[in-house]
Amino acid sequence: MKFAHTVIDTLAYDLPATRWTSDEIEARLHPLYERLKLPAGRLELMTGIRERRIWDPGTLASEASTRAGRKALDASGIKPRDIDVVIHSAVCRDRLEPATAAYVHGSLELPEHTQFFDVSNACLGFLNALTLAGAMIDSGQIRSALVVAGENGRPLLENTIDRMLDPSLTRNGIKPYFANLTIGCGAVAAVVCHERLRAAGARLIGGAAVTDTRQNHLCEGGTAAGSEGLEMQTNSEELLVAGVALAKKTWIEFRRETGWDANTPDRIICHQVGSAHRRKLFETLDLPLEKDFSTFATLGNIGSVSLPITLARAVEEGEVNPGDRVALLGIGSGISSMMLAVEWDGES
Repeated sequence: MKFAHTVIDTLAYDLPATRWTSDEIEARLHPLYERLKLPAGRLELMTGIRERRIWDPGTLASEASTRAGRKALDASGIKPRDIDVVIHSAVCRDRLEPATAAYVHGSLELPEHTQFFDVSNACLGFLNALTLAGAMIDSGQIRSALVVAGENGRPLLENTIDRMLDPSLTRNGIKPYFANLTIGCGAVAAVVCHERLRAAGARLIGGAAVTDTRQNHLCEGGTAAGSEGLEMQTNSEELLVAGVALAKKTWIEFRRETGWDANTPDRIICHQVGSAHRRKLFETLDLPLEKDFSTFATLGNIGSVSLPITLARAVEEGEVNPGDRVALLGIGSGISSMMLAVEWDGES
């Protein structure tokens, strides 16, 4: 895929004030650790995640997305009245109907002509929404879009802790739930527009996507039976192997499509899973680890928000500067991988 006229005008995020450390989660799991003789500190040791942010109880995905969306619009030269479409791209949603984007649209008081719809594809939703918005902009259907995502992992975390305290669970029995303990909360938003509307910003150059749905069973989640909580089970070991193998195929297609190689990007931003995933990915793709910018140690895995919020933090901390070329490397359960090339032309 290639893009000719699409620019990321602004990128903004919002985080909860509350932090849950890995030590605090393990303290809540003390009966399990004691019963199975598990060593304290294993959660941080195995994942590299010290803490994650947690929304207040009852926070809706649209509320989080609206906060990030308002920040992005406030920082943009594009007025809300000129937004042609708003796309909500998170795993989390307020309800099955209507689209969560409808609530974001209403809360931001966007005009009648502004379309709204949801895009959901596990941890790749935000990147998918960017490419959809870019295609609509390049084709002339729209001039600008607001892409948002708000993830609330609190219900999943709380339900997982309760589930893991079941005295019937064995060491093997807790494995499918372990990945849930890495989940955090956050929101992100981007104003995307035609280059005519923005002199500087992050230009969307192109990218590639590859899928392997033979592996769609490796991470499955939804509403837990008989409860309002969420449940997810993950075969972490197989998902790591399959995900990195798919990323290798995607990297080959990405290089072919963009003309980039391992030396081209000044900065590499990946979906944030944990230390083992990062190490294996960079080794397999033969990429220099010093080009990576990560947030998983303090934010955990925030689903579709993880990669774009890490990009926003990198820009905020001066790790991405005007003129830099940035590779965005995403992997999501299902499984699919998408990689995008971005050139940072100016402040955004």
